[in-house]
Amino acid sequence: MPITYEFSEITSCNMCGSSDFKRIGNRLNKTQGLNPKKKFGISVTVFRCKNCGLVFSNPLVIPIDIADHYDVPPEEYWHSDYFKTDDGFLERNRVWLKRYFSDTKGLKSLDIGAGVGKMMLTLEAMGFDSYGIEPSEAFCKMAESKNNIQHEKLICKSVEDCTFPENTFDFINLSAVLEHVYDPSSVMKKIIPWLKPEGIIWVEVPSSKWLIGKLVNLYYDLRCFDYVTNLSPLHKPYHLYEFAEKSFEQNGKINNFELFHVDYFICKTYTHGMVDRLLKYVMRKTNTGMEIRACIKKKNTF
Repeated sequence: MPITYEFSEITSCNMCGSSDFKRIGNRLNKTQGLNPKKKFGISVTVFRCKNCGLVFSNPLVIPIDIADHYDVPPEEYWHSDYFKTDDGFLERNRVWLKRYFSDTKGLKSLDIGAGVGKMMLTLEAMGFDSYGIEPSEAFCKMAESKNNIQHEKLICKSVEDCTFPENTFDFINLSAVLEHVYDPSSVMKKIIPWLKPEGIIWVEVPSSKWLIGKLVNLYYDLRCFDYVTNLSPLHKPYHLYEFAEKSFEQNGKINNFELFHVDYFICKTYTHGMVDRLLKYVMRKTNTGMEIRACIKKKNTF
């Protein structure tokens, strides 16, 4: 089925408000490979904010019906490994959470973009009173049938359409969400009041400084290709933004939060052997992994 889009011109950075952008190249509506000039399709122009490092397409690509992108069977959107709730996943999240919460019994959590409920299961196992938001009906059904997530605890709406009283949650997980929404700053503005005064938000997003992306872009430059590998506004996984640490530092000034810790995740290098090990070493040393986790609190609560 064809997808119909609107294209919205961007005049100021969504995260910091700056209008000082740098054009970095074009992005096709498909995987580009080593020679994007040999491929046909639709492309959008990609820019980087000179002030905070946010990467975005301009114009912004917005489907007329959001279901065209996300209301699909989970098996079609995610690789099969995504559905495995292994002990490593559970333990990794437990360790990270224990950094910030000495006792999690009875604390209230919210997982935004809950998917099939993997993080909700982790939080429940740690003693949290765990709730979730997931806009895809197909994902909600799988969360309930596959992972026994309680229907009344998983809200089948977008975060933009949800409301909670102020100071409701001790912990909010916002992983793999902001890169998909059209106005990340407004989402941050909305959820900050939901957080209790001493609560914590985790935000996990793609990094605009990812080493592998930089190397692919360098290769394109050397071949005189006017393309970049950043983002995927017109094809899965439909990433509209990539973020830098400074994106959250600047947005905190607008939306009343403070960035108090950042982790960088290496993820795949798409290489093998010694090259893989070398690239991972460089990413660890230079904070140029694929993803950023920004740990956030309300201002004036330390």
